[in-house]
Amino acid sequence: MRVGAEMADRLDALLAEDDAQRLARYPGAPAGRQPVHTVYLPGDRFTEGSVAEWGTAALAALDEHGPLRSGVPGLAEVDGCIESLVRDKLGSEPVEDLRIDFEDGYGNLGDEREDADARAAASALARVLADAAAPRFVGIRMKSLEAPTRRRGIRTLDLFLARLLDDAPLPDGFRVTLPKVTSVAQVRAMVELCAALERAYGIELRFELQVETPQAILGGDGTALVAPMLHAAAGRCVGLHYGTYDYSASLGIAAAYQSMEHPSGDYAKAVMQVAAAGTGVPVCDGSTNVLPVGTGDQVRAAWALHARLVRRSLERGFYQGWDLHPAQLPTRFAATFAFFRAGLPAAAARLRAYREQASVGVLDEPATERALTDFLDRAVACGAVDPAELP
Repeated sequence: MRVGAEMADRLDALLAEDDAQRLARYPGAPAGRQPVHTVYLPGDRFTEGSVAEWGTAALAALDEHGPLRSGVPGLAEVDGCIESLVRDKLGSEPVEDLRIDFEDGYGNLGDEREDADARAAASALARVLADAAAPRFVGIRMKSLEAPTRRRGIRTLDLFLARLLDDAPLPDGFRVTLPKVTSVAQVRAMVELCAALERAYGIELRFELQVETPQAILGGDGTALVAPMLHAAAGRCVGLHYGTYDYSASLGIAAAYQSMEHPSGDYAKAVMQVAAAGTGVPVCDGSTNVLPVGTGDQVRAAWALHARLVRRSLERGFYQGWDLHPAQLPTRFAATFAFFRAGLPAAAARLRAYREQASVGVLDEPATERALTDFLDRAVACGAVDPAELP
């Protein structure tokens, strides 16, 4: 050897700061369970019975317009337990992630009305949290920090937290969704707001960033802003959510062609996915506004579309999306369960072969081993696969 430990020591010193910054910015894959969906409920219509009502309504839609097997892509190719799993899920955990909405789903109803609705929704959430069947993740979507809605958004969040904490401790899965983010400065402002609320209430707050404006993807100076936004969150960001319709409309796309699968949306989501990789922040796809309502044919057509879009997102590495109507829950879970169950045999075989250094005709690497493990973990966490089924 002609270059020894002295050079290694030199490089350690040169790269020490870079090593520390990279570890801080990219701690690894998201820790813990990621919900398969987020359900948005308007703040003025949320009650302590809303979650149970969504489960009941979803089961009723399945009873009236099912079975799903003929209308969900990929379902016919897997075992026949999918619909049973879906019914069990709707009866036990119809909503994995609940967001009480005081933004677009709520509107501008006046200060006096919004004050009252914020307090009422917080009291209702406290009663929901007292139930063992409460959603694992809950939170509130406030109004944006754009100048016209800034003060109203701050006030609603403050009132909501004050009432909620009067009745219940803040749950571990609580998060605030910040919509229509347009600058890194707004993210820094959100960090400051959270710090002030933490001091006032003795809590820890985490938030999600909603990417639904072109300015969040490409700043005025031509730089990509999603990654700087994530790092400006100072470890508080727990999700990046794509807003299908605000983003599409901001680009001038005609309403008839605004969709989760529009190429412009795929570009935005790819930017989000790359920016979030390795940061521990999960990425969430958007929603479809084609609801399963009306005649049987209309419901089944909407189910087929929804199931196809959910499957499309899963295949592209987006394991979470928005649901806007109870009748979307059957296809959310059916498409998700079908995706994981269809991939289970091959994933388990490849993982076992990799760990036993056997051959199954695929040369996998350590990164793929992690991906296979993550796939099986997600399958179990969402209820698609029982741990006893894993070899």
